[in-house]
Amino acid sequence: MQTANLLPLVLVIAVIAYGLAYQRSRAVAVPLGGIRNLKALPFYYAARAALWCAIPALLVLAAWAGFEGKVIQNVVMASLPAEMAPQSEGHASLILSQINNVAAGKLDPRFVPAEVVGAAGLLEVLEARSANFKTTLVVLLAVLGAAYAWTRVQPQINARENVERILRWIFFVCAAVAVLTTVGIVFSVIFETFRFFARVPVTEFLFGTSWSPQTALRADQVGADGAFGVIPLFTGTLLISAIALVVAVPVGLLSAVYLSEYASQRGRAIIKPLLEMLAGVPTVVYGFFAALTVAPFIRNLAESIGLQASSQSALAAGLVMGIMIIPFVSSLSDDVINAVPRTLRDGSLALGATQSETMKNVIFPAALPGIMGGILLAASRAIGETMIVVMAAGLAANLTANPLESVTTVTVQIVTLLTGDQEFDSAKTLAAFALGMLLFLVTLTLNIIALKIVRKYREQYD
Repeated sequence: MQTANLLPLVLVIAVIAYGLAYQRSRAVAVPLGGIRNLKALPFYYAARAALWCAIPALLVLAAWAGFEGKVIQNVVMASLPAEMAPQSEGHASLILSQINNVAAGKLDPRFVPAEVVGAAGLLEVLEARSANFKTTLVVLLAVLGAAYAWTRVQPQINARENVERILRWIFFVCAAVAVLTTVGIVFSVIFETFRFFARVPVTEFLFGTSWSPQTALRADQVGADGAFGVIPLFTGTLLISAIALVVAVPVGLLSAVYLSEYASQRGRAIIKPLLEMLAGVPTVVYGFFAALTVAPFIRNLAESIGLQASSQSALAAGLVMGIMIIPFVSSLSDDVINAVPRTLRDGSLALGATQSETMKNVIFPAALPGIMGGILLAASRAIGETMIVVMAAGLAANLTANPLESVTTVTVQIVTLLTGDQEFDSAKTLAAFALGMLLFLVTLTLNIIALKIVRKYREQYD
């Protein structure tokens, strides 16, 4: 049985174990005078049975799914004769691909060596045996766990403590996985970044004003030494993000003020969902809108007043990106403004302040930390956007502050560098990790600065 089919089977067994343990706990409580004489409620006995049934089986299933393929591949490759032993990773990948294709029926056995056909047969046998043994072991563990938990439904056992202890360990493991995943990502990016700086000087990367990572395959070819100056990329990123925030922050913030303080209940019920619908529009739709409508309009308007504008410009991408991130500012700001205690509003109005004065001098300062968080989230969304920039701003790494020219961003170049068949040992591909690391550091710095500002105002108005 396949892993995808075993998972729901284990869950079904866990549900059955839950029901049986629940019924047994109620039956055990009858001679004692009722449920109140048990150490825990029947729910906890049932939950403990479901956990004991599911957790060991799922752990074995996850471990088996993670190591099954690699172990079988190693056994199959070891069965090949010495003269067919792979000489490199690429050669091993080719042989393994042939074996898998023959086993799957995608490749005629007549076109491959007999040893490969034999290895394909061995692969089929090992996969069948592994599937059978995996199914037997997982189902057996689930049934044994359920049976053991059923026998442990006893009035003197406090099942609630057992369940809470198991849940604490589950929560700890989930938190540890999240933290370790983050640490692993950071260290992998750092490792690849050091590999990049072993080929390209740090000063050239940080202070270079030219970005052209299209290195040649041979040293005698034109363009063998690529240019890896990151300043044009960050200039384009900051330019487009600044335009987007200039559009999104005033519109989103004023929309939130209107919805929370001035709009009627009927108007709020209509306008807020319409604003939030902007967040559900796919970015590729925004990109088409920017490339086919906004960019030509900006170019024609600039030409009509005597300015020269590119068909792909930072202004077009920034305007459309600003429209896209309006919900991030408006929705969060609206929620934060509504969370301000009503007593502050009533106190200000009781002292004779108008509604606008109350909003400006009382509510807005009190809600400023949350508003800053919404603006920061919108800025992060703008910095990380790729599709709109590709379609509306282009791929040219121009060092310019003119919004009518074509620019590119850091995220677009990361996608470009890692698209297609790339060799993860060249400066061109490793540059993507260096860009990601630098973007991470810049974003972290902005977050720290914003956090300090938020804490300052929070201490003032709490």
